[in-house]
Amino acid sequence: MSAFWNKGSVAFGDVAGMASGAIELRQFVVSPFSTNCYAVICAGQAMVVDPGAEGARIAEALADVDVRLVVATHGHADHVGGVAALIAATGACFAMAEQDVELARHARRNHAFGIEYDADAPEPDELLAPGDVTGVGEARFSVTATPGHTPGGITLVGTDAASGLAFVGDTLFAGSAGRTDLAGGDPVVLMASLGHLARELAPQTHVLCGHGDDTTMSWELGHNPYLRAAR
Repeated sequence: MSAFWNKGSVAFGDVAGMASGAIELRQFVVSPFSTNCYAVICAGQAMVVDPGAEGARIAEALADVDVRLVVATHGHADHVGGVAALIAATGACFAMAEQDVELARHARRNHAFGIEYDADAPEPDELLAPGDVTGVGEARFSVTATPGHTPGGITLVGTDAASGLAFVGDTLFAGSAGRTDLAGGDPVVLMASLGHLARELAPQTHVLCGHGDDTTMSWELGHNPYLRAAR
């Protein structure tokens, strides 16, 4: 059975230790695997990252804002299972990397765990590629390819009002890294992606992971054995 935990909102300045209050983050924990789903809100508009289940309930929790965009960091069911319901409720556009579209099309049954999810993901309205910029209002994010957990894994690196934030999906976790034993996983490719993040993300970057606690690059660079080995 899917879980739904609305963890509420926090001003970006509180999250990242910075003074800017231009954006707000709302966090929801969904799916049987406690997937972190985030809404980035700027000037009344929202981008939702990784609605893995409970799309209708996420929409209800965001009824006070205009949900314009839904982005998946990768195509696993626990990150896209709620996309269809969220889009149906809000009319938002859906974006993800082309390499994981086929994976997301078959999200209803997660063959690795035998769990039924809300629905298959719909066809994306936009295919994201490295170097693309997406977001809402002044909260903009640059797309970085971080495959390894899946072939089409991406990281969203904040710019403008969102500078200092990064949504890493299941590539990097607090003290750990994404698994590579599922279909499409590749440990060598994942280590290359971790090395890229270690070089490209500033130490003060606040890292928002697909599961578990959020963290900072400075802490991970000093303590995460996978990230240290990838540098």
